[in-house]
Amino acid sequence: MERISNYQLFSLTMLFQIGTTIIFAFASAAGRDAWIAILLSTAIGTLIVWGNVTLMRLNPGLTLVEWFPNQWGRWIGTPIAWLYPFLFMYSAGRIVADLTFLIPSTLLPRTPPLFLLIIFITLVAYGVYHGIEVLCRLGGLLLPCIFILFILETILLFLDTDMYNLKNILPIAGEGFELIWRFVWPTGITQSFGEILSFGMIWPLVNQSNRILRTTLLATILTGLFLAVANVLAVVVMGETIFKRAYFPLYLLLTQISLAEFLENLDVFGVIYFFVTAFFKISLYIFAAVRGIQLLTMQATNRRIIIPVCIAVLFVGMTMADNIMEHIMGVHMKILSPYLWIPLLLVIPSLLLVTALIRKGLAKS
Repeated sequence: MERISNYQLFSLTMLFQIGTTIIFAFASAAGRDAWIAILLSTAIGTLIVWGNVTLMRLNPGLTLVEWFPNQWGRWIGTPIAWLYPFLFMYSAGRIVADLTFLIPSTLLPRTPPLFLLIIFITLVAYGVYHGIEVLCRLGGLLLPCIFILFILETILLFLDTDMYNLKNILPIAGEGFELIWRFVWPTGITQSFGEILSFGMIWPLVNQSNRILRTTLLATILTGLFLAVANVLAVVVMGETIFKRAYFPLYLLLTQISLAEFLENLDVFGVIYFFVTAFFKISLYIFAAVRGIQLLTMQATNRRIIIPVCIAVLFVGMTMADNIMEHIMGVHMKILSPYLWIPLLLVIPSLLLVTALIRKGLAKS
């Protein structure tokens, strides 16, 4: 049986929560106050993490798809449990769609996205085939590299004193907290932090289960700080107007680096950020979907499930939206948040937590 350490869990959690938010910039439509929306989302996200880890502790040794039959019985719990592998496949397809619009717009405008996405999905399938332990080891190696690159990027931007203007983030909350709250609920707290529910498929594999809550909360808080600093950096360098209107503001930020006409357009930083975090997020989603289907169908191995799931994810991602505006505003705001994320990531787990607490109280009495 595969086992992972707490550091590996920490690394995977951070890479997953950063995910594709590093591509589009978390709550960028909030402008200079995006960092406030991030910190508020992180604060609420810690409560969501606590609730999910509590659910894991109330169902010891069981994965996410086993919590529902365990608490609500086979006839009610099993159909609900089946919703989550499909949710994970849909969310993985959304990441594929992110890359579909990112690649031709920024990195390789003359290369067909399908060609690169097939290679990308093949690498994901290869990683999932070798198991979550291998993915966690790779994440433990790459997370420090992400931090080093981010620190280097920050230093290079601030070495040029004409590059930034700290007054760009003022006035703080100038348009009121009502605007900020629109980006906190529901998108902000579900986009990175509500999705932590998928780790219910991984937590039973952690060596020291008593430290899962502490590790996951630390990763969540650091993720929020990382994203907040990244957004503040983008605003002080580019200004609020460009930050709000750009589809990929943090990628555009990297193109602003110019040091003595020697270090310029360090797009390679963006490539590393985007593809590393996207790789781990989609790999975790596919692993969670594959393992969930394996447990629900009671198969001995999940290896025959990997390829069909990857093909389905690729198809969903390629057909999800016709253009980037439809992808961001149409699919995301009209379908994903109200009809998938809120019920499946917040409402149903909350009801399950209440049920588990009541049953535990009755058992003690």
